[in-house]
Amino acid sequence: MGKRTIVALPGDGIGKVVLNETIRVLDAAGFEANYVEGDIGWEFWCEEGNPLPQRTLDLLAEHKIGLFGAITSKPKDEAFEELSPELKEKGLVYSSPIVGLRQHFNLDICLRPCRTYKGNPLNFIKRGVGDIINEPEVDVAIFRQNTEGLYGGVEWSNPPAQVYDALMTHAKFRKNFGNAPVEEISVSTRIFTKKATGRILRAAFEHAKKYGYKSVTVCEKPNVIRETSGMMYKMAQQMQKADFPDIELWNTNIDAQMMWLTKNPENYGVIVAGNMFGDIVSDGFAGLIGGLGFACSAQYNPETGIGVFEPTHGSAPKYADYPVSIVNPIAMIESACMMLDFIDEQPIATVIRNAVAEVVIEGKVKTYDMAKMLGRADVVEKGAASTTQMADAIIAKLN
Repeated sequence: MGKRTIVALPGDGIGKVVLNETIRVLDAAGFEANYVEGDIGWEFWCEEGNPLPQRTLDLLAEHKIGLFGAITSKPKDEAFEELSPELKEKGLVYSSPIVGLRQHFNLDICLRPCRTYKGNPLNFIKRGVGDIINEPEVDVAIFRQNTEGLYGGVEWSNPPAQVYDALMTHAKFRKNFGNAPVEEISVSTRIFTKKATGRILRAAFEHAKKYGYKSVTVCEKPNVIRETSGMMYKMAQQMQKADFPDIELWNTNIDAQMMWLTKNPENYGVIVAGNMFGDIVSDGFAGLIGGLGFACSAQYNPETGIGVFEPTHGSAPKYADYPVSIVNPIAMIESACMMLDFIDEQPIATVIRNAVAEVVIEGKVKTYDMAKMLGRADVVEKGAASTTQMADAIIAKLN
């Protein structure tokens, strides 16, 4: 069997540097692969009017596995202003290429694990009885429905007549918005389907069963968003009763969950939510394990075998312009480990994760975030590790 081909998607800003350093770690760990670069991101929006060219979709369709760095997204008006002048008359509207990628390949299952690294100076702590400092161990797997909900892209400003007329058939719309001029109305939809909701719920329960988590928590808002959140919780109840009776089913509202995650984060196992609430709660839990420098993710379609693996941080363009890169590459490296799990290369993933854990607990090499410094260009001079130095330290622990 020949080397596997991985589609490398650097994207924008710091995505390029963290992806390069991660490939160095993969090579050093013995993962043999060919990497082909796919075009995605702001540069291609500005120059071509398309941040996700068809040639990139073709690469992923052929090779199935992508490693993605980070993306820059800007509001509609700002995006239009940065478009090449010759493209401005073509009616182009910017949309996030990573959302487009998810929807094109139906990468509807998103897994965002949040696990404590022992010795990480950024770990969440709380006071116990007698002012004892406790450091709860967080081990949460968050399943986020990745293609529907508020990120589905079905929205209008000044909605067309047929949309407005349809909305006016709803009594609450007529009462609360019927007097507003249509040109002053913007509408974003939150659409859930039973098929996609069932897939993300089953993925969450199966993960809990496979890895020994005692509970699955549906984190939505069924007491207010009754149709969509209510449907997800009802389906979860039916699925748990029929297929997973040994796993507890918990139900939390997203607002209350954001309070509870700093009270008893160690109590949660698997959490499942729609697109927006999954995004929120995963960032919340990431804050307990060190922030976005440690937040990894996988998005995949189990039927096609297509998967894209990425850190959940953004492109941080100001850091990309520093003469020496200072950003923490661990989230990208962890995302690559999730890729290795997905393609049945778990032994290599374990070796890399163990090396990261050794570096963190040893505490000699810390990027600026771990050293609790502000993200300025001079932090390396003041003792923080650069992106490359952190990757070097992890590579040194591999053997």
